[in-house]
Amino acid sequence: QVQLVESGGGWAQAGGSLRLSCAASGRTFSFNAMGWFRQTPGKEREFVATINWSGGSTAYQDSVKGRFTISRDNAKNTVYLQMNSLKPEDTAVYYCAGTSVPRMRVNPNEYDYWGQGTQVTVSS
Repeated sequence: QVQLVESGGGWAQAGGSLRLSCAASGRTFSFNAMGWFRQTPGKEREFVATINWSGGSTAYQDSVKGRFTISRDNAKNTVYLQMNSLKPEDTAVYYCAGTSVPRMRVNPNEYDYWGQGTQVTVSS
């Protein structure tokens, strides 16, 4: 059974930092792109960041560019999202997702595996 388990969410003040982790089990994602998405009540799940299989290529939503960094450790089957200079509008449930392909994907419909989500709350 494939599982993606997020951790590291919580509360932060505006301007602060949080680091999310996503540990995969049940299969290796070393050859697959991974991504982070987020969702707030009443809104569609939105793309945040994606990374290719090797970690050599990344892409971000415009609103998080320069503040968030996605990375991965294939030896640990884990992907990370470092979030700096947090803003109240970053408040959401953050989801880790895995694809079955090596190249980056921004469309959530192209992801086959999802974590349960972790809440991030940023106060002003």
